[in-house]
Amino acid sequence: MERAFWFSGSGDGELRPVSLPPVGDGEVLVRTLCTGVSRGTETLVFRGEVPPSQRAAMRAPFQEGDFPGPVKYGYLNVGVVERGPQDLVGQVVFCLYPHQTRYVVPASAVTPVPPGVPPERAILAGTIETAVNAVWDASPKLGDRIAVVGAGMVGSSVAKLLAGFPATRVQLIDVDPERAKIAEALGVDFSTPEDALGDCDLVVHASASEAGLARSLELLAPEGEVIELSWYGDRRVSVPLGENFHSRRLTIRSSQVGMVSPSRRLNRSYADRLALALRILSDPVFKVLVSEECRFDELPDVLPRLAANEPGTLCLRVTYQLEDTR
Repeated sequence: MERAFWFSGSGDGELRPVSLPPVGDGEVLVRTLCTGVSRGTETLVFRGEVPPSQRAAMRAPFQEGDFPGPVKYGYLNVGVVERGPQDLVGQVVFCLYPHQTRYVVPASAVTPVPPGVPPERAILAGTIETAVNAVWDASPKLGDRIAVVGAGMVGSSVAKLLAGFPATRVQLIDVDPERAKIAEALGVDFSTPEDALGDCDLVVHASASEAGLARSLELLAPEGEVIELSWYGDRRVSVPLGENFHSRRLTIRSSQVGMVSPSRRLNRSYADRLALALRILSDPVFKVLVSEECRFDELPDVLPRLAANEPGTLCLRVTYQLEDTR
C-alpha cells in the first residue's frame, strides 16, 4: 500500500493510503525519490485560497479531488522507473506528479533527468521551466537595465537566467536583506527596494505583493515594461495606475507557465521547454534555491509552517525513504 499527501483546503493535510492500478502497456511505475513544494502555489492550495474562477486552470496534471479540497496536489516529483518500457526502467525521471510514494502514469508523462543533474536538484525543473517561459515572455534586449522584484524560487531563477544576457544590468530586489546571500551565490547583484537602481527598461515582478508591484512600476524608465509573474490567488490587488503611469507610457504584461510563451509557441513544445529546464539545472549553483528538507512522513507537520510564511524558506525538498513506501 502506497501513500499520498492530501491538502484539506482548510489549512492542514494528511497522508492517505493509495492502491496502485496495474502497469499497462505504455505506462511506467515510478518510485519517488524526492518531491519539491512550490511554496507560492502550494501554500495557496494549502490555505484553500484558489478562487472559483481559476480552479479549472489551476488543476495539476495528475491532481485528484477538487478545490478547495480535499485535493491531492503537486507537480515537482523526481523518481526512478521500476517497471515500464525497457529504455526507461532504472532511469531517474521528472514528472508533474503530487507527493506520493509510488505512482503509475503514461510513459509520455515522464522526462529523463540528465546524468549530470542529481535528483535532489532536479525537483527544481518546474521552477526553472517557469523562469524560462518568463524570460521568453520578457524578451530582454542587449544592454537592457533589468530588475527582478522578489527573490523567491522563481524570481531568483529568472534573475540568474537574465544575468546571462550580454551587457545587461540585472538587479535582484527583495525586502529581506538575507536574500542577498542567494543573489551572491547566483552571481547576481542584490538590493532592497529602497536602494534599487531605477531607470529600468524591464522589471520582472515575482514578489506576490501589492507593494512589490508598485515599486516595480516606480523603477521603470519611460516606455518601460513590467512582466507580472506573481499569482495572488483570491486576493484583490491595487495597481497604481494614476500619477505618471500614463505620461510615462508604462506597460504591465502577464506571464504564466500554463502556456508556452507566444514568442516560442510555434517551434517549442511543453516537452522541449521542460527538457531545456532540466539541462539548465546541470549548473550546481541552483542548489541554493533548496533551503529546507523534510521526510515525507513529516510533511503534514511542516507544511503549516510554510503556509504561515515562515521567513527564509525557498524550496522545501521532501525525501522518500524506502520505509516510507511500506
